[in-house]
Amino acid sequence: MFWENFFNNENEEFDWWNRLKTLNESRRVKIARIKGKGHIFQRINLGNEEKLYYQLHISMLMKQGNHFFQEERIIPHRFILKSDQIIEHRQMEEYVPKQHLEKLELESEAVDRTIRFTYDRRAAVQYAERWWNSYNPAYRKFEVDCTNYISQCLRAGGAPMRGAPNRNQGWWYQGNNWSNSWAVAHALRWFLSGSTHGLKGTEVESPSELIPGDVICYDFEGDGRWNHNTIVVEKDADGMPLVNAHTQNSRHRYWSYEDSSAYTPNIQYKFFRIGD
Repeated sequence: MFWENFFNNENEEFDWWNRLKTLNESRRVKIARIKGKGHIFQRINLGNEEKLYYQLHISMLMKQGNHFFQEERIIPHRFILKSDQIIEHRQMEEYVPKQHLEKLELESEAVDRTIRFTYDRRAAVQYAERWWNSYNPAYRKFEVDCTNYISQCLRAGGAPMRGAPNRNQGWWYQGNNWSNSWAVAHALRWFLSGSTHGLKGTEVESPSELIPGDVICYDFEGDGRWNHNTIVVEKDADGMPLVNAHTQNSRHRYWSYEDSSAYTPNIQYKFFRIGD
């Protein structure tokens, strides 16, 4: 009943909803249908109070002109019960990791620089759709999982691994070990721009130039620390990217993240064409 009333009325308490409405208006997007369900994942008993943490899975049918698409979000919330009454209910902010900036090493001359591959964009996107809100048991699940998820998508598209066992070199995953570029947003951003063979990224100026299977990197604060990565899975009616991501799991989200609590006016982006 709470969420039914929430969506039927104006609400100033939940930042994500207000940000999303503002972004949709700027894109001429209307929500044709919305549904959701919650899953409690943690309870903390504090005597006469109880804290409950839950994931709200929102599924929205979006209409942009004559174009329809489905957008989904997993949004963490917390509420506090006291004497069976809700005394606090709020969204948990999107987590922006303060990751250690590892130095990427130049590869030795022994590396085979003739490595070529044909990027299977369809396979990468299919993987991104299959695992956007779950975790492939073949890989470790990270607390900050965005880059691990993107790396898995690239690997599913045929990207060749190289550099093992040096964690500061190349891009690779082997059992219980992996390169920093596989799992750390900052490292993957610099690997894509610096790689000259195999998996590499060609930077383009505009997000409209990206196609499904390409990657966007985000520096939310504009301080040179790249915190997040997404993969393009579709384009909207204006030819702009819709992306999938992990950490706060999202599907067919608008690329700019202006609706994110992590967004700041100083945000910086890098747009990478993969494989071409």
